[in-house]
Amino acid sequence: MAGPPLLLGTLIFLNSVFSTCSSFQPALVLDMAQILLENYCFPENLVGMQEAIQQAINSGEILRISDPKTLATLLTSGVQGALNDPRLTISYEPNAVNGKPPARSRLSPERLMKTIRNSVKFELLENNTGYLRMDRVMGREGAEKMSLFLLDNIWNRVFQTSALILDLRYAASGDTSGIPYVVSYFFDTAQAVHIDSVYDRPTNTTQELWTLLTLPGKRYEKPKDLIILISKRTSGAAEGVAYTLKHLHQAVVVGERSAGGSMNIEKLRIGDSKFYITVPGARSINPVTGQSWEVSGVSPCVVINAKDAVDKAKSILRVRRGIPAVVQSISDAIKQFYSFTDRVPVLLQHLASTDFFSTISEEDLVAKLNHELQSATEDPRLSVKMAMDSSAIIEDPVEPSRNPVDPASRKGSVDRIVKANILPGNIGYVRFDGFAEVSLLVESRPQVIRKVLDSIGGTENLIVDLCSNTGGPSEAVPLLLSYFHDPSPPTHFYTTYSRVGNTTAEFHTLPSTIGTPYGSKKGIYILTSHYTATSAEEFSYLMQSLHRATIIGEITSGTLLHSKSFPVEGTDIVITIPVVNLIDNNGECWLGGGVVPDAIVLAEEALDRALEIIAFHPEVHSLVDCTGELVEGHYAVTDVATKIGKVLRSKWAEGMYRSVVDYESLASELTTDLHDISGDHRLHVFYSDTEPDMFEEVPKIPTAEELGYIISDLFKTEILPDNVGYLRYDMMADVETVRALGPQLLKLVWNKLVNTDTLIIDMRYNTGGYSTSIPLLCSYFFEADPVQHLYTLFDRSTATATEVTTLPWTLGRRYGPHKDIYILTSHMTGSAAEVFTRAMKDLSRATVVGEATTGGCLSSGTYQIGDSPLYASVPTQAVLSAVTGKAWSVSGFEPHVAAPAHDALITAEKIIRLRSKISSIIQRASHLVADNYAFSLTGAQVAEKLIDLAKEGQYNMINSEEELGTKLSADLTQLSGDKNLKMTYVPETSKAFLGPIHKQSPEALAELIRVSFHTDVLENNIGYLRFDTFGDFEDTAQIAELLAEHVWIKIVNTDALILDLRQGLSRLYM
Repeated sequence: MAGPPLLLGTLIFLNSVFSTCSSFQPALVLDMAQILLENYCFPENLVGMQEAIQQAINSGEILRISDPKTLATLLTSGVQGALNDPRLTISYEPNAVNGKPPARSRLSPERLMKTIRNSVKFELLENNTGYLRMDRVMGREGAEKMSLFLLDNIWNRVFQTSALILDLRYAASGDTSGIPYVVSYFFDTAQAVHIDSVYDRPTNTTQELWTLLTLPGKRYEKPKDLIILISKRTSGAAEGVAYTLKHLHQAVVVGERSAGGSMNIEKLRIGDSKFYITVPGARSINPVTGQSWEVSGVSPCVVINAKDAVDKAKSILRVRRGIPAVVQSISDAIKQFYSFTDRVPVLLQHLASTDFFSTISEEDLVAKLNHELQSATEDPRLSVKMAMDSSAIIEDPVEPSRNPVDPASRKGSVDRIVKANILPGNIGYVRFDGFAEVSLLVESRPQVIRKVLDSIGGTENLIVDLCSNTGGPSEAVPLLLSYFHDPSPPTHFYTTYSRVGNTTAEFHTLPSTIGTPYGSKKGIYILTSHYTATSAEEFSYLMQSLHRATIIGEITSGTLLHSKSFPVEGTDIVITIPVVNLIDNNGECWLGGGVVPDAIVLAEEALDRALEIIAFHPEVHSLVDCTGELVEGHYAVTDVATKIGKVLRSKWAEGMYRSVVDYESLASELTTDLHDISGDHRLHVFYSDTEPDMFEEVPKIPTAEELGYIISDLFKTEILPDNVGYLRYDMMADVETVRALGPQLLKLVWNKLVNTDTLIIDMRYNTGGYSTSIPLLCSYFFEADPVQHLYTLFDRSTATATEVTTLPWTLGRRYGPHKDIYILTSHMTGSAAEVFTRAMKDLSRATVVGEATTGGCLSSGTYQIGDSPLYASVPTQAVLSAVTGKAWSVSGFEPHVAAPAHDALITAEKIIRLRSKISSIIQRASHLVADNYAFSLTGAQVAEKLIDLAKEGQYNMINSEEELGTKLSADLTQLSGDKNLKMTYVPETSKAFLGPIHKQSPEALAELIRVSFHTDVLENNIGYLRFDTFGDFEDTAQIAELLAEHVWIKIVNTDALILDLRQGLSRLYM
């Protein structure tokens, strides 16, 4: 809609620029507009243009310019700017000959042959690569006429090649009718492919272009590669060929962006003037992109100067020729070495089916392979990289070197690896800069023990600095782990599976060591950096997974051991395959990616942060104990409370809180544990700098002035069709507030609803409030005498259980106990609103429609944990069902009828309408049984009993027609003892096919046959006929001709017939 106003604005602007020496006829602009409206291929851009121009003419705002050529230039600028189409040009041609140009004459076979020889050249390049240069795309008619010549001299030679370079760099002309003809040679013959649509504005029609199923000669199909070369000279039909094959994934396009020609451009005379306008009358619409190559041109897959395009195409083909060998080499290596043997078959199948169409370089191939391996395995250890990538080569574990013979030399080697110190506060500090071979450590144990264990043995906490440790062989890991665990009972550290030897090894605490290990009770704090790698990384991971250490510093390198790297022959590609799986004590396979510290800080800050955490950790024990005691003393569910205390203390003893580094992380860890142990999301621990409110605020009785505002805010009422009342209640007010509201609440809310036949109570937005008003609210929906037990409230703080009942007296009338009530819920419905709804549901007084409730609690206590800034929120009350005596679930409850909250009201109204008809449906079903059942006496008895069931209320809670049909069928079968006496639910969409058909239209009868009958001819000429509906004789006779034409003729000549009646239903009349 922006085009016409912009064009009009251009004309008005020019009016102020030029003098008014002479004027052109306004008809010129109107005629131009008419030509565009009738011929321009984007008519949607012209909406309102003619009206806008007419308005300008009528207002006198039309342009007056003396020079026609200047006018043509300015009109061109205005039209192109307004419609953003450079193909629209206006010219002034006083000497042009009127009339359409003569039609292009058909070329003789001799001229066609000359054209082909001049515009088509073929050459065979190295590696059996074909090079076909086409400087003009011949139209379909000419190509078909010269097909034998083209086949013998060009195409049969092209077909023999292994790959093809199609050079369209110099194709600046051609016939667009040849696009499907050329394109079809690069698709198989199995089925036609939609390649383009052409919209023609003058006829206002769209023609779909499809590949041709019949062509002279053979097709050039995948897996042969096709590279198309284009340049900025490539235009018209050649662009159509390149664009189509590119976006249908049949060719890789290389070169420069093409010219951006057009399907069809005509020069049309504007009225009787000497002005002409060129208009694109047709446009191409690609079925994949919805766009076209026109104007914008074809964007190449690989952008390069046109003169270098051939060399680039050869380079791409070299890469693509090697893809099968690369994939096979990688597949062979994975099959032989990948440590996840169960994943290998699926992975190999995935690689074999991968499409490498977009691959144009080794870098692309590496990226594609890596992506496919990761998506199939989610194993970051399995990777493909270029050889020049420093991370591509992972050295295999180095064999232990021979130990120095000289004892002094041995001691010097250990001294370079291990440094020890005692920090203030009796904190040990050990720095490992490399993991020496096990044999060296065993040989040098006396020195290690004297230097390390003897010096740190008396410390309470130990800092192990691995920030500069790039690792070493993994044989050292079990020995180091053993020094930080008690020798008895033995601890299982980890398990390894080696694909190379197909062996499994388990690693435990070493049975004996020289000297006393540091043990498992003292605190260990490991410092890491991004340099920490291989076995040092492995050691850190295992100490963390064993809950034996707190990790502080930077995420580690992610450079793992147990992998092998294999170069792919003839390429710069390297695949790295994990040959060993390390399974930790929790059964998890470590996939690397770096060890994430419990406290992430820069490496240079890690030591200071470790000292802070060491100072904090003694407090953690007491805070965990205190949390357990608070829950044991206050949580409403006593047996769960006792379990929580025991589990928390057990987890502390097992070192499960070593990952805690501050109050916030402790609060998070405790909350997770409380949820996991109890299943109660209401139990949680939180951090607060300021002391939170510990007790519930005593409700304030509103003033008379405030009462009206409270009613309008909390209550909304409406009378829906069929005398259905609607009450929305958004917060459970305190009982004293409700009593204070009593007279006004009765007048403004309750008296509007009490005379309705059915009531919908909307609790979807009610997050709770005070539970004290629940008995009063419930009382309006039950008889006054006897009082109804609603639920029992157990209060842990007072150790009392109180039965909550309805009240014997209410202000105003009660809502009849036989009237239906529907309560709407959402995931926000909680606390007191949830208890009210749950009580009504338990006592079968209401049908609940909507979403599961939130699972809130009536009362929670907030308790400070020790003297810390941590607080525990503990539910102190439990609600017991009046029906079962069991505690209600703490995770909320499911409604009778599940529906999204926004659809709950509509769903409830549908149920109300259904229930209003149930009585008449049962009456009619009873009459049908009594009047038609073969055993008349039994039929009468069944009918009477069915009506009695309805009177007893057995159908009161039906929520859908399908549920009604199921229950009726079950009751009929049970009452009669006859499994053939049943009710069938037929959806509305299927009733048309089961009702009487003798008056249906021929179209409806044909549709009935299509739905009811299914035919097929199987192997060995075996017929298959399935029909799902039996009609009466008159019905069958009426459609006999249609049956013979559409069904029987397909199977009558088979040698055998399978008749399928598994889905057959007799006709059903309701």
